[in-house]
Formats: sequence, C-alpha cells, structure tokens
Amino acid sequence: MSKIPLIGTGLNGLVGSKFVTDFSNRYDFDNLDLRNSIRPIDITDEKQVLAALSRSKAKFVVHMAAFTDVTAAWQQTNDQNGLCYLVNVRGTQNLVKACDKTGKHLIHLSTAYVFDGLKKEMYLETDPTNPIEWYGKTKALAEEVIISSNINWTILRIDQPFRNDPFPKIDTLHRIIEGIRGGQLYPQFSDHFFGPTYINDLAKIIDLVIRQKITGLYHATSGESWSDFTFAQLINEHFGFNFDLKEGSLAKYLATNNRPYQKNTALNTDQIKKHLDFKLKTVKQAIAETII
Repeated sequence: MSKIPLIGTGLNGLVGSKFVTDFSNRYDFDNLDLRNSIRPIDITDEKQVLAALSRSKAKFVVHMAAFTDVTAAWQQTNDQNGLCYLVNVRGTQNLVKACDKTGKHLIHLSTAYVFDGLKKEMYLETDPTNPIEWYGKTKALAEEVIISSNINWTILRIDQPFRNDPFPKIDTLHRIIEGIRGGQLYPQFSDHFFGPTYINDLAKIIDLVIRQKITGLYHATSGESWSDFTFAQLINEHFGFNFDLKEGSLAKYLATNNRPYQKNTALNTDQIKKHLDFKLKTVKQAIAETII
C-alpha cells in the first residue's frame, strides 16, 4: 500500500520524532521546519505556511511545534513579540488560516498548563482553562484560535511527556535517571502532582485520530496522577539504583520563588479511551519498556 501523505510541524522533536519512527511505514511525512536546509518553513510567516499547505496532498496537519521552555516563557510574559507567543499563538493562527483555505484537518498538541493547578482531582476537558503563567497562556490562546475557527480540528492535551528511549532533548523520565546516576537529583516534590504522558502511546493516539477522523478536545496522557516523589521512587526501585531519594515541598519552594507553579496538572482520559482500539500502557508498564 502507498503511504498516506501527512504534513506536520515539530516532527523532529521529542514527541514528533517518535511518531515518525513508529509510523514511517504508514505515512509519508512532510515536516515544516525553519532548520530545513532545502526548504525552510517559518510557521510564524503566514505566506510560507499557506504555500506549504497548498502544495501538499495531505488531508491532516499535525501541529507539534511549540515553545515549551516554561521558565524562558515566564521571562517573556505578555511579550507578543517574544518567541513563545510568536511560535505558540501566531504559528497556530497561521496554520488555522491555511487549513481553512486548503480544507485540511488540524491536529494540535496542547498542554495541561492551560489549567491553574488548583483542582485536587484530575482535570476534565470540560473544566475551564485558567493559565497562571505565560507558556500556559499562549497555549490556551492557541486553543481558543482553533476552537473558534471553522476548520476540522482535534486538540490533544498532554503533560510531562516521556519516551522509552533516550533523546537529545531530555524528558521527564530520563532527567530523573540522569540525576540519580550523577548522584545529584534534588529533592522531589511530594505535594506536586502531574499526569505522565507516554509518548509511545501518544503516537498511537495521533494515528487513531487520523484513522478514525476524530474531532474535538481530548486529554491524551496516561490518565494517572503521580507526585514527583512517587514517580522518582518508581524509577529508583525499578532500575535498582538504590539512590537516597529526598522528599521536597512545592509549598516551601513557592514561598521563596516568584514564578507561578501549578500544584496539579494530572488529566482525566476517560473521553479519549472511548475511542481507543488499543490499551494504554500504565506508567509502570511504560517504565518497564524504557531503555537506559
């Protein structure tokens, strides 16, 4: 069978490259990337984006490119000329406009950081967004652009993604492994909760969205809630590191730091599970598959 043409952004990143690797037999990928030496595409340039989508036969656009450095984003707060806003908001606006003109379906990766982190339970898709820092704000604005458009769209929210193999951009799991191996892992918060996203499964969800032409807003994490401390404990025990893991406190950290920090970003995944034709790996199963 011939491969399905698929256009995307961020296909060489932490998440995108795993999707490309795992589904190289199914899709013919076209990555819009400013660093492409043959055909550089700047997603903040509306004309370049429209030209790229216009010449593509792909019916779906997978938008994974984003400015994700939360600390650097915070330093750009309210700066609409800053790279965080330009990539996350302006880039998304350009893709939406181009999808509208070319009739393509946009699949957009978003984040749990659109929430304020005050909810004690896992967040639902119906919970109102209320970002407390600039990265989350720009991603929430990008969501608003998509939702208010007339295109076919799918938004997949993720949180703290990790994959089973090492990658140049270190993920949540491998950052802890490196810290333990180097004997320099700082105390891990026991009062901060998140929903780990296994990228290998996320790649399958993106493929599912394309295959089933799923539209709407979905949470696409493991559907589990972990504290930083219990997540690090699991890693420490599974790999037999026997590291003297220390317990930290987000509350104490926030008392000495001005930067906002969500206390909880765990996401409920009941809605996406209604569509799945495969079973998501648990966090424990995902870590068991990890190569170190």
